[in-house]
Amino acid sequence: MKTYSRLDKDLLNNYQHNFPLVSKPYAQIAEQLGSDEDTILKLLQEFKQDDVVTRVGPVFQVNRIGVSTLAAMSVPDSEVETVANIISNFKAVNHNYKREHDFNLWFVATAPTHPDLQHTIAQMEDTTGYEVMQLPMLKEFHIDLGFEIRWE
Repeated sequence: MKTYSRLDKDLLNNYQHNFPLVSKPYAQIAEQLGSDEDTILKLLQEFKQDDVVTRVGPVFQVNRIGVSTLAAMSVPDSEVETVANIISNFKAVNHNYKREHDFNLWFVATAPTHPDLQHTIAQMEDTTGYEVMQLPMLKEFHIDLGFEIRWE
């Protein structure tokens, strides 16, 4: 098991919220943490390679920039991994996940416009051979995506 340094811990915990909105955010983070930009970028790359973080980027309020839908597919268990890989290759999909249900492959699809989203969904169906059930948001709930890591 990897031992995390104080710099690792501060980087992982301190910038899940209030990421610097400046032209060189990683340089500012480095300065705040007493490090340098190259080290910060290297650490983030290592965290991604080690699956400690999946992405570094903004989270926008749903449907304020473009459109999106929660989507689900019913895929035979023997094909879920293959179909999930196909779905993940669409630029409109950030990630997908398997659930134990008839609809066992879930993801969020995004696009600039509603017609673009429908075109992408149609491409997914054509490529995989499976229908995509769309579940557009009817009521918004805010879920804080930041999680403080408690280091033992």
